[in-house]
Amino acid sequence: MKNAKLLSPYELGRIGLKNRIVMSPMTRSRAIGNVPNQLMAEYYEQRAAAGLIITEGTSPSPNGLGYTRIPGIYSDAQVEGWKKITDAVHSNGGKIFVQLMHTGRISHRANMQEDAVIVAPSAVKAAGQMWTDSLGLQDFPIPAEMAVEEIGRTKQEYVSAATNAIKAGFDGVELHGANGYLLEQFLSPVSNIRKDDYGGSIENRCRFLLEVVGAAIEAIGKERMGIRLSPYGVASDMPYYPEVEDTYKYLASKLDSKGILFIHLVDHSGMGAPEVPLEIKKAIRERFQGAIILSGGYTLERAESELEGGLADLIAFGRPFICNPDLVERFVNGWPLSEELDTKTFYTPGEKGYTDYPVHAE
Repeated sequence: MKNAKLLSPYELGRIGLKNRIVMSPMTRSRAIGNVPNQLMAEYYEQRAAAGLIITEGTSPSPNGLGYTRIPGIYSDAQVEGWKKITDAVHSNGGKIFVQLMHTGRISHRANMQEDAVIVAPSAVKAAGQMWTDSLGLQDFPIPAEMAVEEIGRTKQEYVSAATNAIKAGFDGVELHGANGYLLEQFLSPVSNIRKDDYGGSIENRCRFLLEVVGAAIEAIGKERMGIRLSPYGVASDMPYYPEVEDTYKYLASKLDSKGILFIHLVDHSGMGAPEVPLEIKKAIRERFQGAIILSGGYTLERAESELEGGLADLIAFGRPFICNPDLVERFVNGWPLSEELDTKTFYTPGEKGYTDYPVHAE
């Protein structure tokens, strides 16, 4: 595998990557008080052999802190915490983007600051429950429908967070437009039943996401911007709707015109969601001239096939990076992957199941 395409360098715009392996964004809930810390720096440093690391979902706003113990990037303390992490990754030759994730209606008051508000495009309650440290599992609440003024403020929060990301030393920003969070809540006619310029037609439902992209580009430049999308994803109560293919074809064309670095397309079929059809992957590829990152249950062999076939430029790996901090080295040397994955510690505080996974012993 030493000459494999997956292990070859790649120029992501102006950013030189040492290989085409991306570490997927994965929520791990170790940010006590929502501030990145030294334990998190150790975790990312262990995995810095990846060509590109995309961080766990990071809130641009107190209103976006849906989950317990997830980091933000809207305060000075958070920016300082992230600096430790970007320094650790860069000192090991890695590149790192922060994923900006506003959870919108996928939230609960018990996980938020006192003055925060649970917002969404419409007052449509999500089915399901949310873990809280203080109350255990709780039903999702009915969110507050965002007034146009609130939409403007939230857009500015994304811009401020993107600016803070550059201050914190990140190489760029990935907007989380997937998994049923705020940006995708605007895309779907199930969660977005607005009657104004932000609802109804495909163009209107895509408006908020595209405005956020445009405003962030003005702040930090298109050469530092990517986005994650999940067509056919059902996470966070996002059921199928008939216009899904047309929505993402339109979105791909509009994102191409904005000149962003990449679209990160996630397929959760390995976790029970419908498979993203090959046709929609090809349609996005045809309409978008930037890099395509594909993620979702990839093996080394399947990753190589997708790269060789031209469907993707980079491949993201998630769970294998959790229990194989030396995943890249294992690929390079043909070492077997560890499958000792402790799912009970995915979201628990502390180093257990986080920074204590061993590297391969020859």
